[in-house]
Amino acid sequence: MSSAMKYTLGRIGLFVAAFVALLPVNINIFLKLMLALLFSATLSFFFLRGLRDEMAYEMAQAAERRKAEKERLRSALAGEDETTDGKDSGTPR
Repeated sequence: MSSAMKYTLGRIGLFVAAFVALLPVNINIFLKLMLALLFSATLSFFFLRGLRDEMAYEMAQAAERRKAEKERLRSALAGEDETTDGKDSGTPR
């Protein structure tokens, strides 16, 4: 399971837990939802730090892979060879 999925499930779990904890409180349901959202966001800052860092690392790696692939495709479309010595690749014309 990807770290983004783990983090998302963790955030949803914290929200549900906070909402369930607020159920016995006699206030408006929308206020309960807003408070649960606020509490879960605060708790996730502390409790889900590892998952958040792991997700950020995976996203940075994916961005680097996309950037490298984009540069490779640009050079291929520009007609640049992958050889660096500037000589012919040896294929007959």
